[in-house]
Amino acid sequence: MLLLLVAALLSGTFLAAGAQAAGEKRNPGEASGTTSGLNRVDLKGWAKAQIKADRARQDQARKKPAPATVTTPAATPAAAPADAADVGIQADPTTLVLYDTAGPYGHLGELYAMAAANLAGHFGTVTAKPVSQYTAGMVNSYTATIYIGSTYYCCDVPDAVPAAFYQDALTTTKPVTWVGANIWNMAGAVGVPQFTQKYGWDPTTSYYEDGGSIGTVTQVTYKGQTLTRKIPAGQDSGVLRPNVLTGPGYPAVTRLAEGLDTSSGKTFGWAVRSSNLTYIGEIPFAYVSESDRVIVFEDLLFDALAPATAERHRAIVRLEDISPNSEPAELKAIADYLYSQRIPYGINVIPVYTDPNGTYNNGVPETIKLSQRPDLVNTLKYMLARGAVLMNHGYTHQYGNAANPYNGVSGDDFEFYRAHVDAANSVIYDGPIPGDSAAWAQGRINSGLAEFAAAGLPKPTLWTTPHYAGSRTDYEVFSSNFSARLERSLYFAGTLSGAASDPNRFIGQFFPYVVRDVYGTKVIPENIGNYEPEEYNNHPPRLPADLIASAKANLAVRDGFASFFYHPYFPVEPLKQTVEGIKALGYTFVNPATL
Repeated sequence: MLLLLVAALLSGTFLAAGAQAAGEKRNPGEASGTTSGLNRVDLKGWAKAQIKADRARQDQARKKPAPATVTTPAATPAAAPADAADVGIQADPTTLVLYDTAGPYGHLGELYAMAAANLAGHFGTVTAKPVSQYTAGMVNSYTATIYIGSTYYCCDVPDAVPAAFYQDALTTTKPVTWVGANIWNMAGAVGVPQFTQKYGWDPTTSYYEDGGSIGTVTQVTYKGQTLTRKIPAGQDSGVLRPNVLTGPGYPAVTRLAEGLDTSSGKTFGWAVRSSNLTYIGEIPFAYVSESDRVIVFEDLLFDALAPATAERHRAIVRLEDISPNSEPAELKAIADYLYSQRIPYGINVIPVYTDPNGTYNNGVPETIKLSQRPDLVNTLKYMLARGAVLMNHGYTHQYGNAANPYNGVSGDDFEFYRAHVDAANSVIYDGPIPGDSAAWAQGRINSGLAEFAAAGLPKPTLWTTPHYAGSRTDYEVFSSNFSARLERSLYFAGTLSGAASDPNRFIGQFFPYVVRDVYGTKVIPENIGNYEPEEYNNHPPRLPADLIASAKANLAVRDGFASFFYHPYFPVEPLKQTVEGIKALGYTFVNPATL
C-alpha cells in the first residue's frame, strides 16, 4: 500500500542508472521505500484474499433465512458521543493502537500499526499491541483507540479479536477509530440492533463491492480538497461502502470524506462518524503519494486527540546534497534569494565528497573534504548568518566502490542501505549494508562530525539519512546523535513485537507534521517532495506546479506542513515559483531547528 503502506510514498528522486553524462555533476534526490511503500509484502495476494473473503461473507448472508417480520428498531439509550471535553483535557493525549497478527498476511498488521502509531506520536504517547492481547476496559485508559483491521476474519480465518474489545468499543465514550476490516464482526458480536441503534449504519450488509465489483475508486474529497487514490491493477482490495440506515431510531451518520467510484460515477462515505466511532473503509497506508487520501486519516486524528487545535499551516524548505564538490556561486544565489524573502531554511551538507571510480573526473578517483574547500566553507558560513540551519546528510552519501545503485559517487548513491536498479528501471531495496552495526554507523557519524569541526563549522543538530534509507539499528544511532531527523523513513517488521523478522521487510512513511516515531525519535516532515524536471526510475518529472498542488492538498491537515527540498544546482527561478505558490496558499515558512 505507499504507505501500505503504501505508497508511492515514495516518490523520491533518483535518476536512472547511466542518466548522468561524465562530468555532469548532478545528484539524484532522496527517496524512501518501494512503489507501494511496503517491501517484501505480497499486496496483490492480500488484495485477492480480501475480496474473496468479502464475497464469501456476502454469500453467507444470502443463505441466511430472512426474518419473519422486519421492524424498525426502537431507540435505546446509548453512551454519549465523545466531545472535546472528553478528549481535550489531557496535556499529553494517549493513544492505543491495536493491530492484527493472525492469518497468512498477519505480518501486515505490525507494519500498518507502526504507520498509525507514528502519526499518533504527534499528539502524545502511544501504546501499540496485537488486538489479541486486548483485555476488558483497556480503551478507557487511553484518550483514544485506533484499530487497524488488516486481516479479514471470515470463513477459514477465525476471528482473533477478543469479544471484550467489541463490547468496549460499543460502550466507551472515548473516541474509537476503526480502519479497514472486521467492523461487521463487531456488529455481530454486540448485536446488530444495538450497533445500528448507536451508529446508524449496518456493517453486516456493507461490502467492498457495489454491483458485483469493487469498482475504480480514484479519489477522495475531504474539506474541500480532492485527494488521489492510485492503486495498481490487481492490487486494490476495494473500500467498504457503509450501508447507512434511515428512519426513526437511527442516529445521523456524518460522511466525513467522500469516495468517488469513477467506473460508476457513484460517491459514498469513505470515512464516516457517529457517536464515538469513526470508521474508514480501507487502510490508507498503501500506495500513497504527496496528495493522497491518507491526508484524511492524518487530519481526523486531531478530532480524537486534540480537537481544540487551531488552524495553522507552516512550510519548510531545505537545500539538498551540498558537498565539498558544490559550487559556491550556485549556493550564494539561492541563499540571497531566500534571505531577500526572509525565509529560514535547512542546508543538508555531506562533509566528504568521493568519486571512487572517477565517474565524473575522467576516470580518476577523487575525494574532497570540507576542510579542503575554504571558499565553500565561507559560503556555508555566509548562509548560516542569513537564515540557514546546518544539517548533517551522512558522511559520504555513498558506499564503497560499487554501484549502490548507480555509480558509487557521493550524493548519487545510498550510504546506509544496499540497492540496485532492476531491468524495469526501478530502484530495488536489497537490505542493510554488509556488516551493518551500531558501531559501524556511529563511526560514520563520528567521522562526519569531525570533518565539520575541522572545517570550522558548528556541530549539526539535525540529520537527514542519505536517500532516507537505513536499518533500524542505523536509525537508532542517528537518534542518539541528533535532536531530530528531517526526512521520510523506513520502519521495519519486529520493531513493535521484538520478534525476529525479515530484515528487509518494512513500510516507508512520510508525515504532515512533526512526530515522535516508533524509534523514539522526533521526525520533522518532508511531505511534498522536490523539484525534478526529468523522469527518473519510473517517477515522472515534478515541477513547481506539482509541489504547489501537493501543498494545497495538505491544507486539509488543520495544523500541517508543506515541506520540500531543492537542489541548488538548479536555477533560482523554479525555487522562486514554488516558494511564491506555497506562500500564496497561506503557508508561513519556519526554521526547522525550532520545531
